[in-house]
Amino acid sequence: MTMIYLDHSATTPLRPEVFAAMEPFFGSTNEEENSKYGNPSSIHGAGRAAHAGLSEARRTVADVLGASPTEIVFTGCGSESDNAALRGIALARRKQFGTNRIITTPVEHHAVLYSAEDLRDFFGFELTLLPVDGDGLVSAEDLERALGDGSDAAVVSVVYANNEIGSVQEIGELGALCRERGVPFHTDAVQAAGKLPLDVDQLKVDALSASAHKFYGPKGVGFLYLRRGTPYHSYLTGGSHEGGRRAGTHNVPGIVGMAKALALCETERESEMARLQQLRDRIIGQTLESVPGVRLTGSHTKRLANHASFTIRDVEAEGILIALDLEGFAASSGSACTSARQKPSHVLEAVGVPVEELAGGLRISLGFSNNVQQIELLLQRLPRIIERHRQSIPAPI
Repeated sequence: MTMIYLDHSATTPLRPEVFAAMEPFFGSTNEEENSKYGNPSSIHGAGRAAHAGLSEARRTVADVLGASPTEIVFTGCGSESDNAALRGIALARRKQFGTNRIITTPVEHHAVLYSAEDLRDFFGFELTLLPVDGDGLVSAEDLERALGDGSDAAVVSVVYANNEIGSVQEIGELGALCRERGVPFHTDAVQAAGKLPLDVDQLKVDALSASAHKFYGPKGVGFLYLRRGTPYHSYLTGGSHEGGRRAGTHNVPGIVGMAKALALCETERESEMARLQQLRDRIIGQTLESVPGVRLTGSHTKRLANHASFTIRDVEAEGILIALDLEGFAASSGSACTSARQKPSHVLEAVGVPVEELAGGLRISLGFSNNVQQIELLLQRLPRIIERHRQSIPAPI
């Protein structure tokens, strides 16, 4: 059975063009290509060749963001990038200005939420969680109220696009409020990269996090955009890599692949997102119409073009996902980072999903391999799967 992959928010397959760009930096039997596997910090020819690949990748990423290459910090993943942004900026700002408060939202990825809580519990920062509406969106008025004059705020972090419910925040508007008060603004753009504009001046961000495997690049590599002049303390110490901002030998093949993947996605972004939005809207409309007890989670309009998410009453997500898998569909219940923990989603709780629906989350996230025929097959089988699962669950005593 050929798998129909509908879990692109969890990870994406590596594009062939990306692998081809990476391969010379692993080394091969070709003597000329072998020279590219050196340590980019070495001064010999093999090191210089690797460093050239690293520099070109940095320029490519910077060009997509409208940034300077010196403002790009390569990391090991999106979670590391989020950690680095919150910890690095908060600690530096407190040392420089005495600011001691972190402002974020209850619908962030745990890489942000747990970092903020850690800074509160072990480093003495105050933590403010902004309210969100039923779509998981922050209002400019609530952020303005929380900021006050900004004199005590170390950093603000608001996710660009939510991984579980697909809602897209008005990052530029929120960033403008922070900039007026001189407070650094970070956004977790892990789900947004490759799907939404990343121009950092339009977004008015001082820091932005991304991860390659969400846009058809390799796993184990990401980046942090850090605007020039933003106070920053490196929390990963050792060598002087990345201008002293992130110690550790570079994953050159991964970085080269990430840059290639990001450039490809940016070139194709508008046309591909228009195509996927048509498929997404078909999934949402038909599912709401044909399956009783289904609720769309996240915004109807301000959402990722490739993302459909629901709660389904009187079912358990695990059973639905297993049944889908047996019929050749790979989907998820929400965040891939927490799906094995068997506890209610903090995002669904924050947006006010009723308790009786929390166990029935379903996320369908699309990518370049998906087509109309696959989606029609899903829509044909999904109602029957849900009905069978409901009938198999024992009635409460």
